[in-house]
Amino acid sequence: MLKIEERASLTKQSPESERNSDRRPRLESSTVIGFSQDEEGHWFVLLSCGHTQHLRHQPPWQSRAWVLDPVQRQRMTGQTFCCGWCANAADNDSLGTENSR
Repeated sequence: MLKIEERASLTKQSPESERNSDRRPRLESSTVIGFSQDEEGHWFVLLSCGHTQHLRHQPPWQSRAWVLDPVQRQRMTGQTFCCGWCANAADNDSLGTENSR
């Protein structure tokens, strides 16, 4: 049986192979800048990092009755919000590649 030795295609670190190649600071959390609804009427939050995240109220699976109340949504504007997309960016090389195709 032959032993196959594989070498890495990148032999030394370069900025273009880093996940944060544009050197933007990674945000631990974002700020809620607003809310909108999709075509099905589900609410989603608009975040300062540029991402969006659905905030559905679908009991018993998701209990977010506050999202249905305009006063409570207004109270959330300006609050910090942990963005799942930003949190996963450090672990996922494929994020953001859709637009580059």
